[in-house]
Amino acid sequence: MKDFFKTVLAVIVGFLILNIIASILFMMMFAAMAALGSSKTVLPREGVLDLDMSKFTLSEQTNTETFDLTALQSFNTEMTPSLGILDAVNALEIAAEDPAIKYVFIRADGMSAGMAGLEELRKALVDFRASGKPVVAFTDGLSTGSFYLASAADKVYMNADQGAGGMLLGISGRMMFLKDLLDKFGVNVQLIRHGKYKSAGEMYIRNSASEANMEQNQVMITSIWKSFSAEMAASRGMDEEKLNALIDDLALVLPKDYKEAGLVDDLLNRQQLIDKLCELAGIADEKDLHLVPMMDYVEVKVPPTLPTGKNLVAVIYAEGNIVDGNENKDIAGDRFARIVAKVRKDKNVKAVVLRVNSPGGSVLASAKIKSELDLLKAEKPLVASYGDYAASGGYWISNGCEKIYTDATTLTGSIGVFAMIPDLSKTLKDVAHVNITPVNSNKHSDMMMLMRPLDADEQAYMQASIEDVYSNFVRIVSEGRSLTPEHVDSVAQGRVWTGADALGIGLVDEIGTLQDAISYAASLAGYEAETEYKVIGYPRPLTMMEQVMESINGKQDDGLTAALRGTAFEGIADAVKSLKANEPAKAYALMPYSIEIVK
Repeated sequence: MKDFFKTVLAVIVGFLILNIIASILFMMMFAAMAALGSSKTVLPREGVLDLDMSKFTLSEQTNTETFDLTALQSFNTEMTPSLGILDAVNALEIAAEDPAIKYVFIRADGMSAGMAGLEELRKALVDFRASGKPVVAFTDGLSTGSFYLASAADKVYMNADQGAGGMLLGISGRMMFLKDLLDKFGVNVQLIRHGKYKSAGEMYIRNSASEANMEQNQVMITSIWKSFSAEMAASRGMDEEKLNALIDDLALVLPKDYKEAGLVDDLLNRQQLIDKLCELAGIADEKDLHLVPMMDYVEVKVPPTLPTGKNLVAVIYAEGNIVDGNENKDIAGDRFARIVAKVRKDKNVKAVVLRVNSPGGSVLASAKIKSELDLLKAEKPLVASYGDYAASGGYWISNGCEKIYTDATTLTGSIGVFAMIPDLSKTLKDVAHVNITPVNSNKHSDMMMLMRPLDADEQAYMQASIEDVYSNFVRIVSEGRSLTPEHVDSVAQGRVWTGADALGIGLVDEIGTLQDAISYAASLAGYEAETEYKVIGYPRPLTMMEQVMESINGKQDDGLTAALRGTAFEGIADAVKSLKANEPAKAYALMPYSIEIVK
């Protein structure tokens, strides 16, 4: 027995020692990674601004301190930094006036970006060309996203050695329906909603799209593609009809097809590309060709948006789902309300832009944030700028701003509300073979225990609550946009609109970029020139250590989602994760889906 205890003690001590060593090694590796990124960047005396889209994620805010636990576990220490759209646009503006930058070289393959971000970056590239400096693009194979960006260039070149020219196919959204799967497990989702277009919970109660849901999705896809195709066709000097015909007929297969169609200017191998880049830079030897990475240029040339100084215009980034609580990620209601209050109380901040990139979420959290924004608006100019999404809760918090700028491809509106109450009685009885017997003090005490379906009175009780929230939503929009409740209700019903279509029905004021919104907000504060004010960003991006702590605290994907991430079944995992995240009977103002372009 004495030897047994010695053995157990040795195992425990050994386990503790191994954990200590592992922790030390992890922190050493973490420190080494941080040290690698701490060296001072030095730009060459002259060069070409290299916009290699595979080297960063185009997002709302710049953050070079990125942490990816999954990548680290696979011993990949090359973390992809995030480049904020405002910093990217500012960098191109500076480069247009910088004699050290000869031109911009776009490599659009392998991009990670949303539709609205690409729209704003493309506009900045077009503005750069107006300075008289050229923009050239090179691709190994075009996709919708890469061609949309590359088509802003004076010249588009494709790899002559590539076997195929890529796949330019247009854009496509997807809707997923889980009723058949949930039926297998005995899960009955009871959806309480207002609005025939409010389809956020439809995936759990149907096995195909409703007529209204299919209608709004088709209108959205058509509108987004219209915005993309019009710009792409115009930049290449062709009719939209011809571009669509080439795509519909699957006429673009080989690199030569793209050249013959006029979508690219020439086919080059790698050496020919280098020669072309040297020629444009006015140098004879390729050793003198200096490609300046976009992230390096931003680091050196673009001032950080830190909350310092006077005469400030603040940009508050509302990015992610709107959730309750104080979490560091997403738009946590209590935390975000405190950020808005802090900006309101800062006497150095003279005007504010609310940058929304959110599909919505919790009604309670949205109401808290809206309340603080109303207080801010009473004291300072408040302007909204919309990114990829400003829908449902995202529209709830922002519709009262003095002016709303949106990108044409932004998804907005979705003025509706829903609640979901899963009934797990069949799951327990038929799948798990567990029987539940409730013991209640009152007739409906167990209605939220998820162990039985709601009866008619309980359905009506829940519907009355949802109707009240919807009526409040319509009232808020009516007051915020100076529209009649009847008009708001007619364009609401949970329907999602693109920014281009929202303009025509009064939900937004102007198609414009984040920079446009900042300039307008500054003008409301009395500033006429950009040199009269500084731009600061809230909240600050999480540091790498804070991201590490988030991972340690388990705020990463669960096992199912992590296992399916990057596969064809990723959407199923996300849908199940969303069902688990939605609290029973809680009111949500949330857009039901995302639309991504083929990168």
